[in-house]
Amino acid sequence: MKQPAVYLLASKRSGTLYVGVTSNLVQRVWQHREGEVEGFTYRYGVKTLVWYELHDSMAGAIAREKALKRWNRDWKLRMIEEANPQWRDLWFDIVGHA
Repeated sequence: MKQPAVYLLASKRSGTLYVGVTSNLVQRVWQHREGEVEGFTYRYGVKTLVWYELHDSMAGAIAREKALKRWNRDWKLRMIEEANPQWRDLWFDIVGHA
């Protein structure tokens, strides 16, 4: 899936959240899931893809990521709940199999 995207990962339902941006969602989420990305997500076990949004341009995706990082936690939780009320791991949706 080579397309600019903004994504939210969670450690668990209503757990620690991480907002990221990438040009390759499948590759980047795989890196988080496998612990290939050192830092915040590795340290706090944030591996579950709970929300993502595709963009036409990297500039648009970066702008959206910056905006989401300024949002308070409750707004992010509400956005996830509206799009993914079960907090399903969307990994299998983006790779196309279970």
